[in-house]
Amino acid sequence: MRKIYTSYLANFRGLSREIWLLALVTFINRAGAMVIPFLSLYLINVEGFTLPQVGWIMSCFGLGSLFGTFIGGKLTDTIGFYKVILGSLFLGGIGFILLQFINSFYGFCIGIFILTMMADAGRPAIFVAADTYSKPGNTTRSITLIRLAINLGFSVGPLVGGLIIAHINYTSLFWIDGITCILASIGVFILLRPKPQKEMGEKTIAIKEGIPPYLNKLFILFFIIMVANSLAFVQYFSVLPVYYEKAHFLSEDIIGWLLFLNGATIVIFEMPLIGWLDRKKISKTMATFWGIFFLGLSFLVLNFTSWTGVLVIGMLLMTLGEMIGFPFSNALALEMAPKGRKGSYMAFYSMSFSIAHLIGHNGGMNLVDSFGYFHTWTVMSFFLLLVAVLTIWLYYLLKKSETKNI
Repeated sequence: MRKIYTSYLANFRGLSREIWLLALVTFINRAGAMVIPFLSLYLINVEGFTLPQVGWIMSCFGLGSLFGTFIGGKLTDTIGFYKVILGSLFLGGIGFILLQFINSFYGFCIGIFILTMMADAGRPAIFVAADTYSKPGNTTRSITLIRLAINLGFSVGPLVGGLIIAHINYTSLFWIDGITCILASIGVFILLRPKPQKEMGEKTIAIKEGIPPYLNKLFILFFIIMVANSLAFVQYFSVLPVYYEKAHFLSEDIIGWLLFLNGATIVIFEMPLIGWLDRKKISKTMATFWGIFFLGLSFLVLNFTSWTGVLVIGMLLMTLGEMIGFPFSNALALEMAPKGRKGSYMAFYSMSFSIAHLIGHNGGMNLVDSFGYFHTWTVMSFFLLLVAVLTIWLYYLLKKSETKNI
């Protein structure tokens, strides 16, 4: 047991102090993100919106994320990641507090668009900060630690959020989410003061090498793969919570425990898993492939039985895919980005999730509304199989490109 514990801690050694501080601030922010997992249920149960209306509101969520990440990437390359992270957290916190006072459909569409645009402007900046603060050779593990903090927050947030909904009300979540975002911005200001610009290299940001992401054909293929993968993944933030309640009759607090399982599993197992895969020198592209494969399997198993326990199996399969796929896809995007363009490349990478939010929630809600859950999960699983095949093609193209450059 002692050997296992020592081995687990070894995965965290060698990471810089700034990475740990960035992870702490990220955890504070994400622990308060209680609204998002329950947003679709809130819109249906409290506001009385229909499934297609919820789909359109979530599309506005995605559109705001798309604009936010694009603007955030541009700002990261011009004014630096520190100011972008600080502003995004503070303004996002104000936005969450104000969102609870909106009741109309169109008002919610506009409100969620503005909120997400402000909140997601910081996403490319977080990735660039992780890369900047990382010691040589530690980028993947640094990103994994940031993801661990995100998922620890997401595991605690939905659990506490579900209990708050069950025993208090939905609107309390907006206050908690907003206040924790503001606290996170204060944490950045106090704990994560930037080093002198010469050390951080922010003055060299203007020196751009290579080509922009939209002219990089291999990166565009990778971007398409990430959009497609994320189209399915975002169902766990909107359609799946509704499925848990409507098809399996779970209450919000039980749904919170199920979402907690995802975050807790990642917190316990992701860093050792990534450390082991790193030591095995697994290709970042093939790790992305396995992430997509397990995500597809998580949807497929839902059709095998009506037994509620299958929800746990599906959640664990999705979590395994998330643990393998996302840290390495993050690292792959950074690896493909030339000097001075990391903000733009990571903005494109983050925009893949934004586009998925724009299309995925709406598409998923309307698929369920028109064809039911069984056919929706079937479509998702076979769609991801095609995406996995596309990822293998990217792997061979990248290998071919590396051979040419030798």
